[in-house]
Amino acid sequence: MSQDAIREIRDGHRCPKVQNVPFVESFNMDLAQPQSRSVRLNGLATCLRLEGVYWNILSEIASYNSCSVNAVLSYVDREVHLRYGGVKNFSGLIRVVCVTHLLQAEGLQLSPA
Repeated sequence: MSQDAIREIRDGHRCPKVQNVPFVESFNMDLAQPQSRSVRLNGLATCLRLEGVYWNILSEIASYNSCSVNAVLSYVDREVHLRYGGVKNFSGLIRVVCVTHLLQAEGLQLSPA
């Protein structure tokens, strides 16, 4: 176990009452369950595994843009290839795209660490 992980565990015990936590009694664990779906990225069939909450956000993005989830995913795939030559972890990229979408909807910006 890394020193950072040990430090986080130790620090977690110092903060017994965390304020404003989204993990509450009514938290829907189904949103955290990974779901694999067959998708087409620019005509190529593949499988994408994301937690339910991200599929929900992708549906919201697609609805907002009057298109399908496949169209949104194809757009992201095409843009990342054109701008950056691709990405190793497409699922991770999609998670970041979803979080960024929510932050922008709230008028917030997430700056790199």
